[in-house]
Order: sequence, then C-alpha cells, then structure tokens
Amino acid sequence: MQYAHVRPAEFLARPNRFVARVLLDGKEETVHVKNTGRCRELLVPGARVYLAEGDNPARKTRYDLVAVEKGELLVNLDSQAPNKVFAQWAQAGGFRPGLTLLRPETTWGNSRFDFYWEDAAGQRGFVEVKGVTLEEEGHVRFPDAPTLRGVKHLEELVRARAEGYEAAVCFVVQMEGMVDFAPNDATHPAFGAALRRAAASGVTVLAMECAVTPGSLAIRRPIPVRL
Repeated sequence: MQYAHVRPAEFLARPNRFVARVLLDGKEETVHVKNTGRCRELLVPGARVYLAEGDNPARKTRYDLVAVEKGELLVNLDSQAPNKVFAQWAQAGGFRPGLTLLRPETTWGNSRFDFYWEDAAGQRGFVEVKGVTLEEEGHVRFPDAPTLRGVKHLEELVRARAEGYEAAVCFVVQMEGMVDFAPNDATHPAFGAALRRAAASGVTVLAMECAVTPGSLAIRRPIPVRL
C-alpha cells in the first residue's frame, strides 16, 4: 500500500491517543495519529516521524502520522495498514493458492472476523489480523498493552476451528529485519496463554514481516513464531 504526499517532521508531544504535535518545516502542527495504542517507546520527543497528507479538506487535521524512526529502524504506525496489506498479499496468492473469495469484516454467529475466505478446493476459513509495532533488539512482541478483545478473537477462532472451518491469526510486523515473533507474556500473560491454546487447537499462527518505507508498506516474508 502507498501513501500520498509523505513529509518528514519532528515529534513533540501526544496530548491524547488521537493527535500529536509535531514540528513541520519549523512550524508546530497538530496531526492525527493513526494508532490508538500506547507506542510509548516509539513516540518520544525529538523522534523523526512521517506524515501523510489527507485528501479530505473538511477534516480537522491536515496530516496523518503514519511512521516513525526508532534509531535506524523505521516502524509503520498505521493501525489500518495491516488489514490492507494482508488483503493485497492474500489476493496475490501469498496466504494460500486458489482463493476464490476473500471477504473482509465477516460476521459468524456472535463473532466478527477480519476476513472470511474460500478456495477452489472447497475449503473455507477465517483470519484475524494483528499489527505489531513493539520491538526489542530484533524480537517483536504482541500486544503492547493488555487486550481482552484480542483474547476473545483467539477464543472465537478456536470455536470456528472446532466447527470445521480453517482458522488463522496473522501478525503483520510493521517493520523489517526482525529475528522472531512471540506473545508479550510480560504485558498480558492471558493473551500468550490464549495464543498457545489456539495453536494447539489447530489455529494457524503466522508472523509476516513487512518491507517499510516512509510512503509504503508491503508484506515481505514470514519470520519464526516462538510460542
């Protein structure tokens, strides 16, 4: 996926989870943050960030904050991007060959999954997609904050698998050059336990690293999953 009209800026502060103050061309600007997560280790004063210009003249903020430099590492922060790049990758045959249907935001029973798919062999299944921005010395972890919703998604995938559907959770790593992925047990042990139960129940666990530039994001390769 591509962003239009990307510009570098300096991060100043984040008054709330929706907006940030940045220094753009020597002038302070309020921008929309496309990630409501904490991102405390990324959005630090003085960090170089990248802004994508919005195309809606009626919006309150002109720019979206979409990426940040963490040392030499470039991290995409757009929480909407993982689903978009997963869809592009899956439609190109990366997820599994022979897809005949890939439908986003699909309700099943009391559950709502990110994607429902069918293939030419008659198989069908659900996928949940999670974006990963937390990194420590080349090791990426999810989540960066407790997520009861994430635990519920895993439990729903287990239920779908028990009823005969294929099921997968795909962690889209929004940076490159990583060593491996693991659940962040220190922050939310219940999520790690749920992910291990899901894997033991037949839910496929994928971690896909992305190629990242200030103006683009694309799934590049799988990295090892450590459960």
